[in-house]
Amino acid sequence: MRRATITQYLIEQQRKHGNVPPELRLLIEVIARAVKRIGHSVTQGALADMLGSAGTENVQGEAQKKLDVVANEVLVEANLWGGQLAAMVSEELERPFIIPSEYPRGKYLLLMDPLDGSSNIDVNVSIGTIFSVLPCPEGREPDEQAFLQPGRNQVAAGFAVYGPSTMLVLTVGHGTAAFTLDRDLGTFFLTREPIEVPADTAEFAINVSNMRNWEPPVKRYIDECLAGKTGPREKDFNMRWVASMVADVYRILSRGGIFMYPRDAKHKEGRLRLMYEANPMALIVEQCGGAATNGRTRILDVQPTALHQRIGVVLGSKNEVERVTAYHR
Repeated sequence: MRRATITQYLIEQQRKHGNVPPELRLLIEVIARAVKRIGHSVTQGALADMLGSAGTENVQGEAQKKLDVVANEVLVEANLWGGQLAAMVSEELERPFIIPSEYPRGKYLLLMDPLDGSSNIDVNVSIGTIFSVLPCPEGREPDEQAFLQPGRNQVAAGFAVYGPSTMLVLTVGHGTAAFTLDRDLGTFFLTREPIEVPADTAEFAINVSNMRNWEPPVKRYIDECLAGKTGPREKDFNMRWVASMVADVYRILSRGGIFMYPRDAKHKEGRLRLMYEANPMALIVEQCGGAATNGRTRILDVQPTALHQRIGVVLGSKNEVERVTAYHR
């Protein structure tokens, strides 16, 4: 594998496809630097008093961890004055953060889940950061309505995994690449490209403790997987569930699989956020040859109606996603 940095990779993408203008490249570079800072805070853990609750709640009424707050602050401060953004929104912010008039404004909108998998922080399991970049509509204030674009409009999406190594997965619309942080040099280097998700799989990821709330199509699919070789699928399946979307999706990018967090009787609309979790992950997976639906419709075609809208998610190996979607139909 060629030892390319993120900057070199993006310059090459611009040369080949003309899809990464300087402003977008600079924005992604800023996000990558922020990811390194967040990753450092994650590795410090209790040594830097980063574990435990912050004693506050986010806009969804969920208890915030100290690292949730730190990660959000790092990303907001890093992108405040660079001139690439018009506004940004986060899982931790009720409304869009519009770039103040004293700073230069750019033509992009940034959406982010600063720290995905917060429930795993205190038990030292992999967590991460998810982000999405949309174009800001021309000639209008970058308010909440400006963000309500379908996922197919994304010009870039990515996520970081803070695990044994710090990984940054990125797409700018022509395939997906993964970068690994060299902690000695403080630089991300390209380590996987292109990433391809196999169409078939024998692994599924779902929270089985919610089984009593599942809709019949989901229960049918999981029952068939659990039946193994003696069932209608005529093969054995393994279950994997990390409870960090970034870790579960990275595993799928590595060896295939299907990740499911469907809507159910408890979560009528779904559990995950459309704008800054489902949309970026859907784009990444599709750019690897996989598929992503809400159980019925392609996620990237869903028209958002609210900034923190929730949605059911079924993504991963194409044939398995299509099977689950067909069961819903």
